[in-house]
Amino acid sequence: MSGYREVLRHGRGRHRRRRRTSLKAAVTVGALVAGSAFAVTAMDDPPQNCDPQPRAKAGGSARRDAGRVDPCPARAVGPAGKAGDRDGPDGTPRGEGGTGHRTPAPPEPEGVYDRERCGNTSGRILLSLDDWPYSDPDRAVRIGAQLQAKGVRAAFFLINRYASQYPQIVSTLRQQGHWVGNHTYSHRNLPGLSEDEVQDEISRGVHGNLLRPPYGDAGEREREIAADLGYRICNWTIDTHDWEKVEGAMRSADSIRTIVREATTGEKQNGVVLGHLFSNFPEALNGVIDDLHAQGYQLCRNTGPVGEQVPYPLQC
Repeated sequence: MSGYREVLRHGRGRHRRRRRTSLKAAVTVGALVAGSAFAVTAMDDPPQNCDPQPRAKAGGSARRDAGRVDPCPARAVGPAGKAGDRDGPDGTPRGEGGTGHRTPAPPEPEGVYDRERCGNTSGRILLSLDDWPYSDPDRAVRIGAQLQAKGVRAAFFLINRYASQYPQIVSTLRQQGHWVGNHTYSHRNLPGLSEDEVQDEISRGVHGNLLRPPYGDAGEREREIAADLGYRICNWTIDTHDWEKVEGAMRSADSIRTIVREATTGEKQNGVVLGHLFSNFPEALNGVIDDLHAQGYQLCRNTGPVGEQVPYPLQC
């Protein structure tokens, strides 16, 4: 088991002294339990086929399945977003955020890794950029250079289906002082995949030790698989919704800037901002940085080149 397993949960129930049971009562209970077990075995339903099934397509088949009890709950698909809105018209993934796109993470016990903040305890804010600049791959390193010039370190979570075709981009970003994390190989929703498929998506992603699951969607199974492969999950506290279209057009840089500026203190302190490489988020970066500085916040400092491994706690 990897050393990056995120959470160690300990039971907090009170321990009560048990009454001793007489021998006669114990024998009687044992006989009743044995008889009940035989009856249950004899009347049990035939075993269900729980092999991984293809995910239902949005539309008629999904509606027909609504309300049906899945006999294999471990296979249940993650939270449904907007029907048919996971990917863009050209087949490229849409953004992570948005109402209904992911299940809120369960509260973590005190003193353990906080995946919403990526282990950030510095008081500073980490900017992060996801996916890929589909029409202009070099946009990533231009953004990296822009942030480097401002003394800001960011985290780039790249889809390796594209990044693997441009290995110089990953190496350049790290040379510029930015962390580069795993956003899986092809941006598939992990809870809807079989265990082998989840392992494949993560292991074929950008090498490192931080994983941002597509749509921020990862349950306990996905967290354990990621930990076994050496990854900590890294989500966000501020979603810019930069991937959304507003009145038919991609959300503007001014709107993105407003969303970050109006986020709460709790979201900003030790926070992580989510943006995308294909949106107007890069155009909003200068204004976002200026606004945060004006509000008294600092961003993760760029102290020079980095390697594959991201330290924990984050060195911001």
